[in-house]
Amino acid sequence: MVIRSAEFIKSSPSLNECPESTLPEYAFIGRSNVGKSSLINTITGFSKLAKISSSPGKTQLINHFLINEAWYLTDLPGFGFAKVPVRIKRKWDLMIRNYLLKRPNLVCSFLLIDIRHEALKNDLEFMAWMGGRRIPFYLIFTKADKLTHNQRQSAIAAYMKVLGEQWEPLPPFLVTSSDTGMGREELLALIETFNNGFQAEGLG
Repeated sequence: MVIRSAEFIKSSPSLNECPESTLPEYAFIGRSNVGKSSLINTITGFSKLAKISSSPGKTQLINHFLINEAWYLTDLPGFGFAKVPVRIKRKWDLMIRNYLLKRPNLVCSFLLIDIRHEALKNDLEFMAWMGGRRIPFYLIFTKADKLTHNQRQSAIAAYMKVLGEQWEPLPPFLVTSSDTGMGREELLALIETFNNGFQAEGLG
C-alpha cells in the first residue's frame, strides 16, 4: 500500500462524538510510552501527523486520521504508568472500552507491546478482555531496533510462552521499529487485505 494522504480529522472525548463513517477503521492502543505516535508517523510517512511527547499520557482523546481518503487510523489514549489522576485513568478506560465494543466500522485493533519488556499484567488483562468479547486484534511489537536479531527472537518466544498459558491459538503479531521502518510494509499490507475484505463484504 502506498500512502498518498494522511489527514487529521478530529479528537473526540467519547464514542458518540466520533466522526460518522462507513470506512474501515483501525485502532492503535498500548501502554504509555510504548512508541505509538512514532509508529503511526512511520506507517503513514508523515513525521508530524501524531504528536510525540516525552511525557507519557499525551494522547487523551480518540484521535481520527483519514488515510488515502479510504480508511481511518485511530489513535487511542495509552494506559499504564501515565502520571494522571486515577479518576482520569478510569475515564480513559471507559472511553476506550466503549469505543472498542461499539464502533461499528472498527475492523481490527493493534495492541502495541515494547519488545524489550516481559509480559505485563495490564497488557495480558487487556488482551483477555478483548478476546473474551471477540474484538479482533493484532499484537504489534515495537522498538525492535533496540535488540539484536537473536534477542528479538528470544523476547518474542518468551512472550508467546506466557500467552500460551491462556491462548489457543496464539494471537497474531508483527514486529516493528519506528527508527528503521521494520514491519511497516507488512502492517500496511495487512490493513490493505482487511480493507479489501471490508469492501467485499459490503460493509463500506
